[in-house]
Amino acid sequence: MPKLFRRLFASHDPKGAMQPLYQAIVQEGRQPHWYLEGKVPDTVDGRFDMIVAILAQVMMRLESLDAAQESVWLTELFIDDMDGQLRQEGIGDVVVGKHIGSMMSALGGRLSAYRAALSGETELSEALNRNLYRGSPPTGSALAYVESRLRAYWVRLGSVTRPALIAGELG
Repeated sequence: MPKLFRRLFASHDPKGAMQPLYQAIVQEGRQPHWYLEGKVPDTVDGRFDMIVAILAQVMMRLESLDAAQESVWLTELFIDDMDGQLRQEGIGDVVVGKHIGSMMSALGGRLSAYRAALSGETELSEALNRNLYRGSPPTGSALAYVESRLRAYWVRLGSVTRPALIAGELG
């Protein structure tokens, strides 16, 4: 009988299934090559922007796989992580929500910018200058490095199946 009660009253969080994918995104966004060869600022903001660049591509891939619910869960994991990061930095309850709102707005804007760039409507270099480098572009070789790596990443994601992606395999 206790087993039945555990199943009935257990709180199952469905977004937990997206944890391997989220961890893979964060791991990819923290790879040193982005910051060394690509000259992405190795700051809290720079790491946020790099993770969001990878997250945006994964969300677009989930969209193409008709995995809208999984994309929502992935976004919720991102919010949970950012909330925890802010609290670790000492941001209080009163203003955490405002910061999360700003981060979600940034995610939405970057998602739109990267979607337009990767579909050929705009230039990826412009989106990177504005969103990843925040208007302070690095040398041409660093920008070219990040642009080529993100384009290659996008191509690899295009061949990843839904189950593999959810399992955290990014191509």
